[in-house]
Amino acid sequence: MKRIPAGFIVPSACLTVPPKLLRGYELLEKRPEVGDVMYGRITYLGQHSSLENKQGRIHLINDGTRAVFVYGNRYASDAFEGFVPSESQQQVDLLARSGIIGVMREKNAQIKDPTRVKILGNVLDSDGQPLNTRRFSIADPRHSPNGDKKRAKMILVIGTSMNSGKSTAALACCRALSAMGYAVRAAKITGTASLKDILHMQDGGAHRVADFSYLGFPSTYMLDPAEVLGVFTRLDGRYGNNPANYWIVELADGILQRETALLLESPIVRRRVHKLVFAASDALGAIGGLGVLRERFVLVPDAISGLCSSSPLGMRELRDFTQIPVFNSVDLNLKELAEILI
Repeated sequence: MKRIPAGFIVPSACLTVPPKLLRGYELLEKRPEVGDVMYGRITYLGQHSSLENKQGRIHLINDGTRAVFVYGNRYASDAFEGFVPSESQQQVDLLARSGIIGVMREKNAQIKDPTRVKILGNVLDSDGQPLNTRRFSIADPRHSPNGDKKRAKMILVIGTSMNSGKSTAALACCRALSAMGYAVRAAKITGTASLKDILHMQDGGAHRVADFSYLGFPSTYMLDPAEVLGVFTRLDGRYGNNPANYWIVELADGILQRETALLLESPIVRRRVHKLVFAASDALGAIGGLGVLRERFVLVPDAISGLCSSSPLGMRELRDFTQIPVFNSVDLNLKELAEILI
């Protein structure tokens, strides 16, 4: 086992792994798995020119930058679709700024080719065993979410697609409820590891935040359905256990995406919803999304937000089709929103 030289970056996808274990590496002939921790070097700068570390700091990277990375799948309609390779490879793609690597299958035509990483070896523990993020958790549930015991009021934020304004709407919910004096916790249940969204919710007043990466998952794309639901129930058991609190929960991507749809169809999730917020990029997207929610999931949101809420003309178009309240998540009326959510 070779020692990893000082000066390497530990990205946020490796959040749960104790730093003391990141010392040695060896190139193993083993099939890559979701969560495998790898040591590598940047060989080509493409779409990503930075890495987010475990504290949320953004590091600029260059050809030659050394870091540990994590194998994972990614679904991002505005960026990449990528997967853990079926066999060991010397060169892989950087799929996300959080340090997730894999092999790109598809990319949005408006972005660059992915940054490339040369694999130098698997990161090993003191016993010479390869490290995997899924062995570690920093958010084990304190209480079982099962049963009839009262729990925190859950505000569920969903949307039409990636970058439709879900995270900004979730942040607005945190701000409104915390400003009214309520204790707020927040979580992102699905998506690709990135601390930015939950740290913004913390900035908005949520005193405890978490996402799936706290449980050791670099992403939730293509997890077994039971594992996806397990992410929800485990985080619910940790952060949604106090009936005096509000728990703001965001689901990544759009309502047609695999893991989002799985959770929206789950009775366990549905019976936890106190209020449902739906984010859309424009009025037509909101109208179409309301139809999908009604016909496929038998759901009606309590409020609409997202990018469409920043446009007075868009909101005027929307009012001709629905009477569901719309709140502007940027120019925020805190009292009005709190009244919707309470």
